[in-house]
Amino acid sequence: MWRATVFTLFPEMFPGPLGASLAGDALARGLWELEAVDIRAHGLGRHRSVDDTPAGGGAGMVMRADVLAASLDANLAPEDRRPRLLLSPRGRKFAQPEARDLSRGEGAILICGRFEGVDERVIEARHLAEVSIGDYVLSGGELAAMVLIDAVVRLIPGVMGKAESGTDESFEQGLLEYPHYTRPRVFEGRAIPDILLSGDHAKIAAWRKEQALALTRARRPDLLRGHTKKKE
Repeated sequence: MWRATVFTLFPEMFPGPLGASLAGDALARGLWELEAVDIRAHGLGRHRSVDDTPAGGGAGMVMRADVLAASLDANLAPEDRRPRLLLSPRGRKFAQPEARDLSRGEGAILICGRFEGVDERVIEARHLAEVSIGDYVLSGGELAAMVLIDAVVRLIPGVMGKAESGTDESFEQGLLEYPHYTRPRVFEGRAIPDILLSGDHAKIAAWRKEQALALTRARRPDLLRGHTKKKE
């Protein structure tokens, strides 16, 4: 079973959206497991403090290394081989290939940063890999963790109705996905392209590839460089 263990100051945020739709149904069916661990349980003093002022001065607060390390050590077995991912805007950008790789493993350990950041020493000492879901800053890592988990869980066998749903979509082939159509045949004067109603599967496949290339060229030309390298 694929297991997600999330370390957070706000365990009540989970499962949140992960308890609905595909992920929620799969969770209820036992296809994956979610555990939210409260970092504050290992906070210091009467107020369970987890942060302190940054060394060298500056704005905001920093999550303490000793508190986070204590939480990780108390809740993770030494033999736990799952990757330890710290959600951070300075991390490497999470992408579809990594989502698919993670879906084939045992699960993931996700640490939700807060404040100005996490003490660098615990990142090094506990071998945390920093991961970002985009070039913007959130109030904390919880929403980013949910995004990452959802991207992975939908790829677990049995979660989606058809296996090809996970392979024939944006980013899987290095391109954005082609346009989709369904009933009614005509909507506000806009008709479904005739090729899609022709029944000629070879021509439909060629049209879809052409459309995917055109969309990618217009919206994400950076993806085409990677797509070209793959073909080579």
